[in-house]
Amino acid sequence: MNTATRAAGGAGTATTGEPDDQDAAATEAADTAIGIVGVVGLGAMGEGLLRTLSDAGLDVIGVDTDPDALARVGQRLKTQQPPAREPRTLVLTSELTALARADLVIEALPDRLGTKAEVLRRIDEVCPPDTIVATSSSTLPVQHLAVLSGRPGRTVGLRCFVPPPVGETVDVTGTAATAEGTVAKVRALLSRTHRDRPPVTVSAGARDAADELVLGLFNRAAALHSQGYADRVQIDTAMTLGCALPVGPLRMLDLMGLDRAAERLGELARSTGDDALRPAPALAALIADGRLGRRTGHGFYRYDEAGEPVAGEERAPVSGTPREIRRIGVVGAGLMAKGIAELTARAGIPTVIAGRHAGRAAEAVAGIRTSLDRSVRRGRLAPESREAALGLITASGSLTDFAECDLVVEAVAEDIAVKRAVFTRLDSVVRPDALLATATSSLSVADCAAATSRPDRFVGLHFFNPAPVMRLVELGRTPDTGADTLATAHMLCERLGKTPVELGDRAGYVVNYLLLPYLNSAMRMLESRDLSLAEVDAAVERGFGYPMGPFALLDTIGLDVSLAIQQRLHEEFDEPSLAPATLLEQLVDLGHLGRKTGMGLRAY
Repeated sequence: MNTATRAAGGAGTATTGEPDDQDAAATEAADTAIGIVGVVGLGAMGEGLLRTLSDAGLDVIGVDTDPDALARVGQRLKTQQPPAREPRTLVLTSELTALARADLVIEALPDRLGTKAEVLRRIDEVCPPDTIVATSSSTLPVQHLAVLSGRPGRTVGLRCFVPPPVGETVDVTGTAATAEGTVAKVRALLSRTHRDRPPVTVSAGARDAADELVLGLFNRAAALHSQGYADRVQIDTAMTLGCALPVGPLRMLDLMGLDRAAERLGELARSTGDDALRPAPALAALIADGRLGRRTGHGFYRYDEAGEPVAGEERAPVSGTPREIRRIGVVGAGLMAKGIAELTARAGIPTVIAGRHAGRAAEAVAGIRTSLDRSVRRGRLAPESREAALGLITASGSLTDFAECDLVVEAVAEDIAVKRAVFTRLDSVVRPDALLATATSSLSVADCAAATSRPDRFVGLHFFNPAPVMRLVELGRTPDTGADTLATAHMLCERLGKTPVELGDRAGYVVNYLLLPYLNSAMRMLESRDLSLAEVDAAVERGFGYPMGPFALLDTIGLDVSLAIQQRLHEEFDEPSLAPATLLEQLVDLGHLGRKTGMGLRAY
C-alpha cells in the first residue's frame, strides 16, 4: 500500500496509513518484542533514527515541540525515495501523549541534563510501565539518566556517533538495574534496521577514542577549508573517493549539526587538553551566521526541501587543449607502478613499464597478469579483455624505451633524490613535447619538475592503491604547469574512469593531509591508553560507516609508508601535532610494517 506523509504544523498529530493498519500493527506487536517505536527530538540524530526505523517497516511516532522541525522532517520523508519496506504507520506530532502506545521510546535530544531529565520524566508519565526507554546520549551517564527516567529497570543507552543511515548504533548498554532481557530486545530491534547486523559491544574507552579520532579528522577538514587550499566539494570528493568513506567530512558535519559537532569537539578538547580538537574557526563562523547544517538548510552546503545538497557554483571549465595520448610509459615495478600500467592497458593505451632491469619489469608484468586473472575469476573482466590488456604492455629495463611515449608517469620510491635522478634521465630521452608526471603523494611536484627542462609539461598524478579500483586521482599543478598539460591530464583521468581533483602543489594534497594525522593520533592513543584495537576499529567502522578502522588501515597501508608521509607532513607544516608517534617509529624500526610483512599492529 502506498502512503504519503503529512507533517503537523504545530500541536496535534499528522498520521499516515488507514484504520486497518492499526489492527495490523497490533498483530505485529504480538508477534515481535518491539513493534511500535517513538523518537523524541527530530534534530539530525532523531530524524536519522526515524527514517531508518521507518524504512525497516516499523510503526514509528516522531515527536518534537518545534513546528518547523515537524514540517521539515515531514517534507523530507514525503520526498525521499520509496523505502524497500513501507511502514504501516508514520506519525509526526508535537504531543508526547502519542507515545502511550509505543513499545520503545528513543530520546534523541541534545546532551543537556536538565532538558533530558524533564523529557524522560514526561515519557514515564504517558507510557505504560513495560515501555522501554532508550537515550542516545553520548556524554551523560546512562545510570544517572535511568534514575531520572523514573523507570531504571526499563532504560538503556544507545551509542550513535553520527545520524543513521550513515552510522549505525554501536552499542546498547544497560545498568545494574536494567531488567533481564531489555537490552536483548533493543539489540534485536536494531539488527533489523542495520542490515540484520546486531550492534557491536565495545568499551566506553573504545567508543570515546573513535569519537575523538573521527571528529578530529572532521575538524581538520573544516580548518583546511578555511585555509582556502581546497573548496568543500574538492575536500569531500577527495575523501569519499580516496578513502571510500560513505560521506565526506564537511557534509558529515552538516548532517550532525555544526553546533552539536562544535560542542562535542569543545568537550573533547577540554577533557584531553588537545588544542587540535578545539572547534575550527570555520565552524564558529558558520554557527554565528545561523548556518547549522542540514537541519537549518545551510551549513557548508545548502540543502533543498528533501534535505539534499544544492549544486553550488560550478568550477571554471578546464582551459587549454588536451593532447591525444597514444602511448604511455610507467617508471617503476612496485605496487603503484603495476596498478597504473594495468589501468592504462585496460583502457586500451599501449603501455611500457620499466624497472631497474629487465627482470624486474618482467616480474611486474607477471604481477599484472595475476591481478587480471583475479578480475576474470571474479567476473569483473572478460578473458578476451585480459588478453587484450596484456598484449598492450611492454616490459623494459631501460628508460630509452620511453622515447616514443606521449606521457611518462614516474612511480618509484618516495625519495626526492631518486625521483629527480629519474626525471633528469627521462628529460633527455623522451620527445621534447612529451609530458612527464609524478605519482608522489607527499613530495613537491615542483621539485621533481625542476630536474627537467619542461616544467610547463609536468604534472602530479596521485593515484590511490589499488589503482585499477580506486576512483580518485589528485591532480597536482605547479605555477608552471601549462593549461594544455592540465587539460590532457583531466582527459586522461576521464578515459581511465577516474575522477580528478585538481589541487595546488602541496605535501599530502587533501587525502594524506587529513588521513595521516588521524592515523598518527590513533597511534598516540596506544601510547597512553589501554585500548582494544579490535574495539576501536569496530566502533569507527560501525559508528561512522568507514570501510576500515584506523589500526586495520595502518596495517593495510604499511606502517613504514605511513611513517614516511607523516614525517614529510611534519617537515612541511611544522605543527607539533604532526610529529610522528613514537610507537609508530618503534614498530617500523622492528620491521613490523603491517600485512606485507605478516606483522604490524596485528599478526597476519
